[in-house]
Amino acid sequence: MPRFGQGEGAESAAADAAVKPSEGGRGSDRDRGDRCGRGGAWGWASGNLAFLLFSLVALTMPLYLTNSYYLSILAFFAIRLMPTIGLNLLLGQAGQISLGHAAFIGLGAYGSALLTTRWGLDPWPAMFLAALLSALVAVVIGVPALRLKGHYLAMATLGFGEIVLILLIQLKGLTGGTDGVVGIPPLELGGWSLTDPRLFHVVVWSAALIMLRMALNLPRTRTGRALIALHRTEIAASSLGIDVAFHKLQVFVVSAVFASIAGSFLAHYVMFISPEGFGVTLSVLLVAGAVIGGLAGVWGAVWGAGLMVLLPEVLARYNEDYTLLAFGLLVIVVMIFLPEGLAGAPAKLRALRRTPPYTVASRTQAEPVEERGSECRS
Repeated sequence: MPRFGQGEGAESAAADAAVKPSEGGRGSDRDRGDRCGRGGAWGWASGNLAFLLFSLVALTMPLYLTNSYYLSILAFFAIRLMPTIGLNLLLGQAGQISLGHAAFIGLGAYGSALLTTRWGLDPWPAMFLAALLSALVAVVIGVPALRLKGHYLAMATLGFGEIVLILLIQLKGLTGGTDGVVGIPPLELGGWSLTDPRLFHVVVWSAALIMLRMALNLPRTRTGRALIALHRTEIAASSLGIDVAFHKLQVFVVSAVFASIAGSFLAHYVMFISPEGFGVTLSVLLVAGAVIGGLAGVWGAVWGAGLMVLLPEVLARYNEDYTLLAFGLLVIVVMIFLPEGLAGAPAKLRALRRTPPYTVASRTQAEPVEERGSECRS
């Protein structure tokens, strides 16, 4: 419930006020973009056009790409894109870090796998129930954990991920322990088995694109504006009547559901799962991918997920042990030279081209201005 007895309309107005730049100030890059028209009708049209083009290319890929190996890489791309979108919302929109999202992927994978292999449930209802279970777990974990901030929140989510991993290993009677779960049935749609990589490609990318569209629409909603406000400063957002705790929990649950659905798709695609695939390494790679791709916009998740899938495939030809090292170096390079990630690289290059070169003439013209300013102050 919003504070001070304000309703939803007051909370929406408070979110708008929190993200609005002060009069006379320059504001942030996003604020300047809105005033320059990038956030208006042209920005909306160009964003929709980019999404339509990306969707068209992704969904029609099986028409001119028949190699099953490349189709499997694209399928893993879509599966990795789902939790990366959730982390992009959690980190980029709400400003909350999580090092335990591999646990939600594991819950989705094991939940769907056990419901289909042990209780004979159809894969689609099993996927839905696994996502519901992950949402409930996210609520139970998020209510106390999201009261923490910074590295305390990171350590709490890391501990949650380790607890889930230990349970998956130790509950041998249920999960099979380190032997994992085998014989997971593939997905079916309209009587068609999705063992065909082309059919699975269309279905998994359709799900990923729906999540991407939801994430792209979020900043234009009341919840999205509230998340932007609390990301900038939780104290100011709370003083304006925004329910900070509720909105942080809301985006945490959404990101957990996205990760759970990705885990279910993974289980029914490879038809075998084991606990070691859902450890802290996966959580760190997901966060690294989101940061490298860029947290300033949702499209950064696409860049990050693509890099998470393609880079290990390339390094596996030489030495796959270099994967974590490569991601660590990329995070350092991106944080220093591309603070907005790979998605912000084109804008960064355009800004560098527009910046006038520093010359001696410009320095000599600037010196009298400084002298006159010092005289006024004296």
